[in-house]
Amino acid sequence: MTVQSPREIFRYNLRTFQHHYVSEISGSLGDLGTFLPIAIALAANGTVSLASTLIFSGMYNILTGLFFGIPLPVQPMKAIAAVAIARSFSSGSIAAAGIFVGACIFFFSVTGLLRWFSNVIPIPVIKGIQVGAGLSLIISACGAMLHPLGWTSPSWADNRIWAIVAFVALVVTNVYRRVPYALIVLAIGLIFAIIRTALAMHLPRFQFWHPWVTLPSPHQWRVGAIDAGVGQIPLTTLNSIVAVVHLAHDLVPNVRTPSITHIGLSVAGMNLLGCWFGAMPVCHGSGGLAAQYHFGARSGASVIFLGVLKLIIGLLFGETLVDFLKCFPAAFLGVMVVAAGLELVMVGESLNTSGARDLGEARGGVLGHAQQHLGPMLTDDERKRRWTVMMVTVGVLVGFKNDAVGFLAGMLANWAYDIPLWWEKGRSYWSEGRLRLN
Repeated sequence: MTVQSPREIFRYNLRTFQHHYVSEISGSLGDLGTFLPIAIALAANGTVSLASTLIFSGMYNILTGLFFGIPLPVQPMKAIAAVAIARSFSSGSIAAAGIFVGACIFFFSVTGLLRWFSNVIPIPVIKGIQVGAGLSLIISACGAMLHPLGWTSPSWADNRIWAIVAFVALVVTNVYRRVPYALIVLAIGLIFAIIRTALAMHLPRFQFWHPWVTLPSPHQWRVGAIDAGVGQIPLTTLNSIVAVVHLAHDLVPNVRTPSITHIGLSVAGMNLLGCWFGAMPVCHGSGGLAAQYHFGARSGASVIFLGVLKLIIGLLFGETLVDFLKCFPAAFLGVMVVAAGLELVMVGESLNTSGARDLGEARGGVLGHAQQHLGPMLTDDERKRRWTVMMVTVGVLVGFKNDAVGFLAGMLANWAYDIPLWWEKGRSYWSEGRLRLN
């Protein structure tokens, strides 16, 4: 039985939290390995307001949990964040970038372009985007978070030894799934952060949120939209909307899968609202969904819990949390990101099995009916074609560190397999007199 109506979703959330509250709480923390480092870096530069980011992302967590009933993440727009950090964007420039992307996604959603786009993408390309995103997360975590660590540096609470301990614990808890890994790691990390900030006399203090409005100047609109927003649009469309819908169906099939249009409107609404108040541009992402699922989340109750937590902390402590969160061990965050990447990589396993949604229907669609029968057994050539298209997408995406480039490579590889078919059709039309050159 599939949970569909709002009332059924509410009951499902409540029932799941009552029976599995430890897993739901643990799973809700699974995406913090991606959220915290980017939010802290942007807040430390004065690019975004940490209080506004926590409050608005908390509100979005609560609303998505109530409406969709799945552990849908709210995470940073990575392409915008990367440019903003590298170029020390002003608050107006990053707000302009987020609002621009939100407006574009809103237009694509209401005109039906998103749904059309999703229906013409072959499943191997979608799987390739997911696997490529997972590998990118692993490479990023190992390179940016774990590799710089020394055996005893930068501190007693954050070094390679703790990273190894966290990774071994991850492997063990992957076998014993009842152990709330993310909850335990977060608790230990917070204890370490409290000790370090107490020694440095930088503990957070009560500071109620004082909202302020950001009005980008014409120059900031140009810089934000062109230099950061344009590059974010394909990443958001592919990984934060299309891939999320596909992954949600695979991971949580007992809850109605959100439509492409609804996810698009959700992403648009989040940025058309929060960015005016200094909040970080955010989206939904397949990596965050995989992370929260991996650590135990199975319903919207998990993200509702996380949203309430963010909302309270943002309202009461605000910007005083920046120095405190900087002291959270990168060793722990890095291993949590690796776990998220591994969960996402594993979706590629179902490419040529009944887990692939297109095998029981016409090839090429991401959407479709939740209940599908498995079509005819794939031939060796068909399996090879699907695997090759997926791996071309993965390889080029990881190599160029760009979802759009990987997507184009995968589509070209898929079309290349159709060239003999097109050639035969052309010859047939020519011989029948249906094709003439005038």
